[in-house]
Amino acid sequence: MIKVEDLHKSFDGNEVLKGLTLEVKRGEVIALIGGSGCGKSVLLKHVVGLMKPDRGCVIVDGKDLSTLRGRNLMQLRDRLGFLFQGGALFDSMTVFENVAFPLKEKTKLSDDLIRERVFQELERVSLSGSEHKYPSQISGGMVKRAALARALVTDPEIMLFDEPTTGLDPVIGLAILNLINACHERFSFTGIIVTHAIPKVFDIVDRVVMVHEGVIRGDGTPEELMDSSDPVIQAFVGNEGAA
Repeated sequence: MIKVEDLHKSFDGNEVLKGLTLEVKRGEVIALIGGSGCGKSVLLKHVVGLMKPDRGCVIVDGKDLSTLRGRNLMQLRDRLGFLFQGGALFDSMTVFENVAFPLKEKTKLSDDLIRERVFQELERVSLSGSEHKYPSQISGGMVKRAALARALVTDPEIMLFDEPTTGLDPVIGLAILNLINACHERFSFTGIIVTHAIPKVFDIVDRVVMVHEGVIRGDGTPEELMDSSDPVIQAFVGNEGAA
């Protein structure tokens, strides 16, 4: 479903991705872990087509993103959902308007059908009754849930999550991860979760991929990475797990 081949990306002479190669199978959910600045979010932005590689390619469902332009790129992006680190809700829109936005922009559904879909998604993320509130009027956890509802309302085939638990207390963070897991069981999307929520995220993913110094350092099941003899992997997984 997603293939990243020999991906290189530099910023002002600083090479962030150094020939990274990764494959995510259809319906699989992986956790992407690694230290700050190792290139996790940069990789995610390449997968959604927000960045172009200096060298290498990102292939989504057989299509090389670097070769797509205009309508073809937009059609592929329409199959993706993206949960940004801060939620990225529109401050001037209510929760309802935020969740309805992609349906109004990307579909020809009637207002009644859009309303039905939005309320259905809000109920699934336990936000019924909050539809008329603005982002400034709800908690950080509620912002993340509203953003998740907005990302899922178009039934995406691929979901990308950039630090979905950042800024949340452990209980709310765990609730967000459990909600992501429940949504995956319902939609069977292909997913990549960039996260520091170790080991909690291990319970909801098929594989864990560790990025270190711009390349893949570890790739396996959660159990395989926890049992790895690689000192770099152990130092990161052990320290994060103990946090």
